[in-house]
Amino acid sequence: MAVFLLTVGTVIVFYALIGYPLLLAYGFRRSAPAVRKDLSFQPSVTVLLAVHNGEQFIRNKLENLLSLRYPHNLVEIVVVSDGSTDGTEAIVESFAGRGVRLLRAPRGGKPAALNLGLAHSSSEILFFTDVRQLIDLDSLSHIVASFADPTIGAVTGEPRFLNPTRTGEQADMEVYWRYELWARRRHSEIDSACNTTGWIYALRRSLAKPIPADTLVDDAIIPLNALLAGYRVIVEPKALAFDYPNIEGGEFRRKVRTLAGLWQVHVRAPQVLTRANRMRFHFISHKTSRLALPWGILLIWAGTLTLAASPFRTFLLTDELALLAWAGLEFKWTVDWGKLMKERPYVHNEETRFWGRGGSPEGD
Repeated sequence: MAVFLLTVGTVIVFYALIGYPLLLAYGFRRSAPAVRKDLSFQPSVTVLLAVHNGEQFIRNKLENLLSLRYPHNLVEIVVVSDGSTDGTEAIVESFAGRGVRLLRAPRGGKPAALNLGLAHSSSEILFFTDVRQLIDLDSLSHIVASFADPTIGAVTGEPRFLNPTRTGEQADMEVYWRYELWARRRHSEIDSACNTTGWIYALRRSLAKPIPADTLVDDAIIPLNALLAGYRVIVEPKALAFDYPNIEGGEFRRKVRTLAGLWQVHVRAPQVLTRANRMRFHFISHKTSRLALPWGILLIWAGTLTLAASPFRTFLLTDELALLAWAGLEFKWTVDWGKLMKERPYVHNEETRFWGRGGSPEGD
């Protein structure tokens, strides 16, 4: 039994962390047809922005959205206030003369706010973004251009982090995102990505459906509807959104929410594990394996503990305890480091990238 537990656990851990990345890098040569991108393709676009108490960021965000290099007569910006109690709504209302529409909703969470926005949107393309991150001015044009290809159902941009530290939680986050973005690009080249970046993605309006109010990862559920409907979800590397790294343990909380949301996806959309999902093998290998990883580690522990006393058992226990201690110290260090960090202003030196002129709107 001990050998069986050790073998199964080791296979799960090895495949999730090493085996599948190697397969993805070297084992799949099939590529989907090139996206027939056309920058002259300019359908109507609704920008959907759900926000709760975002007065710190909303003015800069709206200035950024209004500066995007896309015909303004084809863009409407819909801000859904999710029960905001600060100055968010007043700031949004001050943009009413510039084509920004405010919808007020009782506090119900981001999914409910997005559903309200969907009900009030009729444009051909829906562009989803969050309040904090700023978007490169050419991003919307590049994203929309991919919808000239009728096989494309959703398009996601890519995140970029400003001034990341190279230690602790921030270094871990950078490693995670480097791998995640590389995997998405590979999936997109093979056929279709399985999720998007919530800060910057777009969907055909005809594929948009209301989502349950308790949805944890809308940027996974919404594009999966496009994939399961037979469309491709692709990555547009020229569409960028910028943010500072999370602070005070924020990345840990984000990962917990993401994993909980991944469980939710499996329960509510079990067809992702069937032939209805033509990316089933990659979804299971890249997503489901993450859920199996902790269980694989527990199997290794159980197998080690059930081994008969021997130098080999002592060696395994010593290594596993050392790894556990290292993980605990790493977690404590990141929390302590986060407490020392102060919130930094969300302004990047290359301001023309966000507002199209030599300075932020607050400098005018």
